[in-house]
Amino acid sequence: MIRRLKNVYHWFRSWFWVVYYGYPARNLTVIGVTGTDGKTTTTTLIYEILKAAGIKAGYVTTVNSGGLHVTNPDASVLQKLLRQMVDTGCTHVVLEVTSHGLDQNRVVGCNFKIGVLTNITHEHLDYHKTMEEYVAAKAKLFRNVKYAVLPNFQFSSTNFQISSEAEIIKYSKTKNRDINPGLRGEYNKYNIAAAVAVAKIFKIQDSTINKTVKGFAGVPGRREEVKMGQKFRCIVDFAHTPNALEQLLVSLRRETKSKIILVFGCTGERDKEKRPVMGRIADKYADEVIVTTDDVRSESQDEIYEQIVSGMRRRPRREDDRDRAIEMGVEMAKAGDIVVAAGMGHETTQLIGKTEVERSDKGAFEKAILRL
Repeated sequence: MIRRLKNVYHWFRSWFWVVYYGYPARNLTVIGVTGTDGKTTTTTLIYEILKAAGIKAGYVTTVNSGGLHVTNPDASVLQKLLRQMVDTGCTHVVLEVTSHGLDQNRVVGCNFKIGVLTNITHEHLDYHKTMEEYVAAKAKLFRNVKYAVLPNFQFSSTNFQISSEAEIIKYSKTKNRDINPGLRGEYNKYNIAAAVAVAKIFKIQDSTINKTVKGFAGVPGRREEVKMGQKFRCIVDFAHTPNALEQLLVSLRRETKSKIILVFGCTGERDKEKRPVMGRIADKYADEVIVTTDDVRSESQDEIYEQIVSGMRRRPRREDDRDRAIEMGVEMAKAGDIVVAAGMGHETTQLIGKTEVERSDKGAFEKAILRL
């Protein structure tokens, strides 16, 4: 009840900022991308394809939202960004949209014309409580869209309701083989297909789409490789859900016969149910596991660690200093191995207690490699 009352307040507050900034979405074709995983890559790829086609577009994702630590900024920030886009001549915008943003009415007044779904798997149950509520929150994006771009599978939940007037466009993984290394992995074939489906709505030529996919440099912190001449691979990835971690490790397992050394943790004061699941996945696919910190916030790292390892058959190494944990992974690596730091991706700070500590996984890899 309290959450519902807060969301009513957020609804009125969001509309205030919509009106304050002159309802900018009325002058934009707005594309919303939601899902548990793959949102940032799909959003960025759609933006790049639109731009390559000569369409003046803008985009807002987890990575380029200005270090706000949220994917969907507060309406006061989001509507200002949309106003600025309109004022600089943008006609289209691609927004990464979260279940929190939808539930809390942060994207009210965005007038989504196209809704894109990447997938729905276990996440944010600390907030939504049940998968049914989580699915229903995601479905809010599709209430008034003209086009609903969906993966080629059916949801069993009746909570995923789409506008009866929407044209449903289904996609399955791309068959395109000319893909930039920044889009490696089977899961990215679905992200590419979703972006292509949107491009087809705008009748963008295949040559433009294929050239963009081939030249796509990737997204910071999404399967980002750190290359400094070392004889093993170092990868930074944002995988912080069970599905994302499994898809990443399965993909990497196909690429090497050598060891996979995984460094990861779980966020404090967030969904605790996924911790043993992620431990089980790490145990299954990685040869060596170092459990470390994520954004701990004010929760005990002892508790987080024990919940992660409760899903594992073998007790992993523990190192609470995330930079040191990455350094340990690098020190363990032999030629041909893969060291992957999962969970924090592009982020350049870590929240310990109430203190933001400046650091990054990429920077930690660079320092560790230089010490070799």
